Amino acid sequence: MVDEHGAPDAFKNGCTNAALTLESCISYFIDRISLNESNEDRKDDTLDVWLREGPRKPDVVISLSNLHSVRPWEPELGRSFIDGISLVHLPKLPLPWPAEAVGRLDRSEDLPELVWLRITGPVEVDAVAAIVTVYRAQSDDAASVLQGQPESARRLSQ
Repeated sequence: MVDEHGAPDAFKNGCTNAALTLESCISYFIDRISLNESNEDRKDDTLDVWLREGPRKPDVVISLSNLHSVRPWEPELGRSFIDGISLVHLPKLPLPWPAEAVGRLDRSEDLPELVWLRITGPVEVDAVAAIVTVYRAQSDDAASVLQGQPESARRLSQ
C-alpha cells in the first residue's frame, strides 16, 4: 500500500479501508501467525496473521511488511479468539501520532507513514510497518454462487 506517485492521502485512505475491513473480525480467531525476519534488511521482514471465523464468514489475512516494530507473542498458544483489533495510520512528521502511539518508535524526518496493528486476546499482536495488505476471502455462501451463469444456475444444491 505504498504509492509514492499516488494521491497525497492514498496510504492514509488505504489504512482506513483496511481498518474498516478488520472491524468485522472481532468474532474471529487467530488461526496462524507467521513472522519472517531478514537479518540484513528490515524491508524484507514480514508478519502475516490469518483470521478465521467459520464457513459462513470469509477468512482474512493481514500482511505487514517493512516492519519497524513487532512485540513478541506466545506462538505456542495456538488458535485463540480476538477480543479487539485495530489498525491505525501513523503519519509522517510534522503531523502528530495518536497519544497511545507516542513513544513506540523514535520519530525522525526519514521515517515514512506507518501503520500500527494491534490484536488483543489470549494472543496479542502489536506491530508497526510501512506496508499493509488485508486480504478477504469469499465466504462459503458467496463462493457457492457461480459467476457468469444465469441466476437459476448459480446456486449449488445443498
